[in-house]
Amino acid sequence: MQKNCFQNQKIYSFCRFSGKAYSAFSSMHKIVNIGVLSGCTLLAAHSQDSSAQSFPSSDQQLTPEMTLDEVTITASEPDLILNVETAKLITVITKEDIARQPAISIEDLLKSVSGIDIKQRGANGVQADVSVRGGTPDQIAILLNGINLSNPQTGHYNFDIPINLSDIERIEIIQGPSSLLYGASAFSGGINIITKQYPDSNYYVNLQSGMHQLFGVEARSGILTKRSSHQLSAGYNRSDGYIEDSDYRIFNVLWQSQFDSKSSKINFQTGYNNKAYGANTFYSAIYPHQFDHTQTFFASVQGESKGRVKLIPKMYWNRHWDCFQLFRDGFSPVPSWYTGHNYHQSDVFGFNFNAQYVSKTGISNFGGEFRNESILSNVLGKALDSPEGKYSRYDSRSNISYFFEQQFNFRKFSFALGVLFNHNTSLHNNFDFFPNINASWQASPGLKIYASWNNAMRMPTFTDLYYTTKTHTGNTNLLPEKSSAWEAGVKYKHKRFTSHFTGFYNMGKEIIDWVKQNPEDLWQSGNQTRLDCIGLETGAGFDLNSFLPGVNPFSRIRAGYCYIDQTKSSDKLISKYALDYLRHKFTMELNHRIFQSVSADWLFRWQDRAGEYTSGTGEQVPYPAYAVLDLKINWQLKNFKIYFLANNIFNVTYYDLGDIPQPGCWVMGGISLSHR
Repeated sequence: MQKNCFQNQKIYSFCRFSGKAYSAFSSMHKIVNIGVLSGCTLLAAHSQDSSAQSFPSSDQQLTPEMTLDEVTITASEPDLILNVETAKLITVITKEDIARQPAISIEDLLKSVSGIDIKQRGANGVQADVSVRGGTPDQIAILLNGINLSNPQTGHYNFDIPINLSDIERIEIIQGPSSLLYGASAFSGGINIITKQYPDSNYYVNLQSGMHQLFGVEARSGILTKRSSHQLSAGYNRSDGYIEDSDYRIFNVLWQSQFDSKSSKINFQTGYNNKAYGANTFYSAIYPHQFDHTQTFFASVQGESKGRVKLIPKMYWNRHWDCFQLFRDGFSPVPSWYTGHNYHQSDVFGFNFNAQYVSKTGISNFGGEFRNESILSNVLGKALDSPEGKYSRYDSRSNISYFFEQQFNFRKFSFALGVLFNHNTSLHNNFDFFPNINASWQASPGLKIYASWNNAMRMPTFTDLYYTTKTHTGNTNLLPEKSSAWEAGVKYKHKRFTSHFTGFYNMGKEIIDWVKQNPEDLWQSGNQTRLDCIGLETGAGFDLNSFLPGVNPFSRIRAGYCYIDQTKSSDKLISKYALDYLRHKFTMELNHRIFQSVSADWLFRWQDRAGEYTSGTGEQVPYPAYAVLDLKINWQLKNFKIYFLANNIFNVTYYDLGDIPQPGCWVMGGISLSHR
């Protein structure tokens, strides 16, 4: 039945459209393939998420969406969906990339992006500090289908989210301050993980196994009706670890439902994530027998009206619980000064509303957000009058923001002027003012030139404010970070070749970091009065198969390079995060066919990190440069796939964060089965 639907479906193609395209879409009620977009269809920068896709009608089930450089259009109406801000460098990791790349976690996927720094603590998605353009893990917003799940306790837990790789449609990475898009917390950028919005198969099962007693299983199933879609996925992964106390157990479950009517859409999602892992030297090289157990619950609902005027409300709740053990249960002897484990429970509740109006000259967006962040702990926060179970401390704050952006399209030129007004209840001032300007020029069908100026602010995490132990001292007088960023670049896109080049300059004030004067001192959180970052990023991709289709075994090759240089006002300080940045990162990916349906994907990365780390002996050691090569071989058959992975093929010894050695050569394999 579905095959007949595909055969009978009419698809209309246009070469170009401009300001009045929505009238053609609305009248035709057909799926339209668009070759070139003139002008920009940028949506509400703060609120519109890329996940809100038009729901397929019953006779269009499983019809693939058409993904363009700037927008995704899947329906007959002018469903102008934000994938990128027009004047920023954007990287999109597609579901095809995910299937090919030698990765078993989101953090592994992000390693292929030259502008992203992955400071990995535990392997295979256990824990990693992810940052953009020399920033820290606390300066980036992490979203799931447009819902901000960034952790207010610490950025170390930002990726404690209930999702498996098979759930992901694409990952959108926006580099540079993105306050209008993701709120004031998107200080250095944002990562939006978009899940598959309707079932692409009746069921999907994946099994994998490998070295270090690695085992993993994923399963997903869904139901698609005329006006609704429902999906349930679950995954479990475990390993005994590659060094002592690096074992882990990870469990995820995610439920998604979408409801569609003639006038509106409603999306609902809820999930649960459970991680238990050995944390060998994660936070201090002095204590190798650390352990962490975290749990995350979240739920969100969002709606969207249809038509030229769109109203987009969202409501979400996220709870994160963790028990950190400096000395793992069962370890002996435990020092007498150790009084017990650290317990934390953070809650985030938010409501977001956006209104969008499309006119002949451009798009108007305005709205606001209320977001409350709170924590219960026996370590972080202000003392409670009476303890609540394990918790003796508490703190809470609310963030209120309003935004407006007006975009103007004049033939091949697009200009957007926006402003964000932001107030946090933990500050004495009324509202902070963050203006943003973005401009682009479509010089030719494949060539775009762009420039932008953006401002952002980030509040300190609860860990920055309160974390005080034998090795760390918090600072309740921390000021929020502020930045002003300039960016200019050029993008070129052709069916056989794509490339980009961008330069950026970020001026940071009151940057928060953990620093110390001498190796034997305690880490102290404080504001660096000035931290400027200048850099460039470039990349290119070739579709090699298009040159000799059917003959050339090479499918594609992509390469990227990012260079960063930072200047700081506070010299001779040992930094834990902000000053240990990637000065150079080069990546290259090659995909080619081995034999018929057997293909290989190679990922090479070389990086050189600035700064030093404190070894277990107390010495200051410069980070050495290193190169790593990964490989994945896929054998794709009709309903199932067999794959083989070898990460760090040459068994290179390297360090991303402090004195934590990263995994050597790790070989694994698996099989996946799906049925449509």
